[in-house]
Parts: sequence; C-alpha cells; structure tokens
Amino acid sequence: MNYILFDGTVRNALLPFTFTRPVADIRIGILTIREKWEKYLGYTTTTLTEEYLMDKYPMVEMEENIMINASFLPNPILIDMVQNLNPKEAILFGEEIIAFHTNDTQEDIDFDEYELIEYEGDVLRIENTWDIFAKNDAAIREDFELLTEDRFSQPIPKSVNVIAPENIFIEEGAKLEFVTLNASTGPIYIGKNAEIMEGSVIRGPFALCEEAQVKLATKVYGATTVGPHCRIGGEVNNSVLFGYSNKGHDGFLGNSVLGEWCNIGADSNNSNLKNNYEEVRLWSYETEGFARTGLQFCGLMMGDHSKCGINTMFNTGTVVGVSTNIFGSGFPRNFVPSFSWGGASGFTTYITKKAFETAKIVMSRRHVEFTEEDAKILEHVFEETKKYRKE
Repeated sequence: MNYILFDGTVRNALLPFTFTRPVADIRIGILTIREKWEKYLGYTTTTLTEEYLMDKYPMVEMEENIMINASFLPNPILIDMVQNLNPKEAILFGEEIIAFHTNDTQEDIDFDEYELIEYEGDVLRIENTWDIFAKNDAAIREDFELLTEDRFSQPIPKSVNVIAPENIFIEEGAKLEFVTLNASTGPIYIGKNAEIMEGSVIRGPFALCEEAQVKLATKVYGATTVGPHCRIGGEVNNSVLFGYSNKGHDGFLGNSVLGEWCNIGADSNNSNLKNNYEEVRLWSYETEGFARTGLQFCGLMMGDHSKCGINTMFNTGTVVGVSTNIFGSGFPRNFVPSFSWGGASGFTTYITKKAFETAKIVMSRRHVEFTEEDAKILEHVFEETKKYRKE
C-alpha cells in the first residue's frame, strides 16, 4: 500500500512554518508528523502539498493509495483504522477527513460516494501555530512510548542527579554529566549523540533530539523539544525548536516555536504573558489579522532562516516570518514579515541575494547544502509575502 500525507485545510493557519515545508514535516513531540506516521505504518510516505514545494517534497502515486490528513497525529487505534481502509472508504472526525482510500484512476474525489467511518476516539491535531507548543506535552509523551517500547536505555551516569529514572531514556552516544533530570513531571528523552553540559537543570517532559546540545547551566522547564542539531542555553520553557536552530546563550524563550536555521542572539528575551494578563492575540496569515489564541501564555513564532541580534526583545505573541534579520534596541512590532531587515526603528527589505549568501554559509557549517530547490522555495516565499513589506 502507498501512503500520501496531504496538507488539508490548515496549511495557512500554520504559516510561517508551512511557507517552507508541508504540514507533515512540522516537528511536535520528539518526531515530525511524517516520522510518526512512518514509524507506526512501517512505510515511507510521500506528500501532496503546494506546487512550489513539490520539487523538494514530491508525491509518488501508485495504483492503490491511502491519503492521510497530515494535521492529525497518529495513534494505535487510528493506525489500525487507516491500515484497514478499503476502496471508497474514508475516516471522518467531526467534519474533517482524516484518511481515505483512492486509486490512480480516480480523477475526482466525491465523498458522497464514499462510506464514511466515524472516528470517535481522542486524537491530537495541530490546527494553529500555537498548537505546536500548547500540545507538545501530550505529543512528547506519545512519542516517548512509541520510541522506547521494548527497548533499553543507556545507563544514567552516576554523576547525574535524577528523579524518576524510569521515565528517562538515553540513546547511544549521548553525553551528560553533573546535571539534574526531573522526570517526575513527564518523560525525558535524550537522543543519539546529544549532549547536556554540566550544571543544567531539566524538568520533563523534554526531548533532546539527535546531535542536539544543551549548553552549560541551562534551565529547561517542561514540554520542550530541542530538534536535531539545535543548541539551547539560558532559560527555556514549553518551546519547540524544529532543527538546526540555536538559542545558545542566556535569555528567556517561552511558549514559542522556532523553525529551522534560526539564531537567537545572546541575552535576547521574549515575553509570553501580557502585563494585563489578557488572552494573547497572534498574527494570522489566514485572516490577515490578529487571531484569538485562547491562551494566556504565548511567545514567539519564528519562521526558517530568521535571526535576531544580541539583547533583542520580543513582545508577547510575536510572529516573525522567513529569512528576517532583527536587531537594535526596543521592541520590534509583533508581526515581522518575511525578508525584513531592521528592528523597532523600522525595516527594509532583505534581498534574496544577501539572504541566500547567509543561508549557504550557515548551512555549510553543519555540512548541509543550500540547494537550488531551497532557493526556489525561498524565492516563492519572497514574492508571496511582498504585500506585507513596505518596499
């Protein structure tokens, strides 16, 4: 059987992160959504997404296909239902299609012709950018069970001060000495060849993915994911870093999401609570206005390849697009469009030639190539977001 993950109706609600990737490649918990489905199914998946992303994320269609809505996170019951779908059957959750069976001869999909199977269990779904951190606690717990079932952790070093060691799993090659791990509040997963430096204090649930690093004397509160090859330092609370991003110095990051190839300058901070304790509103690309989050705590949403200088201050509920460069004193506005260069005193356009030169240097330091596909995606984002910049 062939499995294809499609973006569904939530793509625009998940911008800026879906400017540069399909919904399936968002990280929440320990794994990306794609990695979760593939781990459960035992199959490689492909993607149905925006046309400009398809060179990098192609779709492979075969004679028989199961289409899966990538905004839904898998669980054992849902996996069983998906694997047992027959032709002209679909799984329905409320008014949303989770998955359906199709074949390469079907030109149009008419769900009036399908047998709709109601899914009535609990399921995690990301419908907004803030869900990525708000639902990260539950996602880490589910991934921890998935990744550690019937496996044995590497031994916890004797110098580690540990609470609830049964909730800690350490992969091969991980390094940690003279740190404090409190897994009584949730599981702690330490990935292959990851490192936690001395003096760090970590509360679960927490995921440190492959080759990631926690710097000296870092304080981490629960429901935080540090993606592959990321670095964190200072104080981090309920945040998700997708991969290859750095927040390596003192300063606070809370209730926030960073995409890939981001860098937070030393002593930078974000606010995650309004002074009047009111609900946080967050910029929505879908409505082109500020959306109600229903949250009292909400910090920074930063798209891929964005950076900020030292001592940057982000207001509560700030959305930063793709390939921005923020610096200077004062609070920049709480919506910074993609390819912006500047700060509180104003922004100019960060031209793609300069942005690409920086991306090549940054990625080469981690032995990753900035490809022609990457350049075409960012060119498309530059054009698509022109209307938000004052050029």
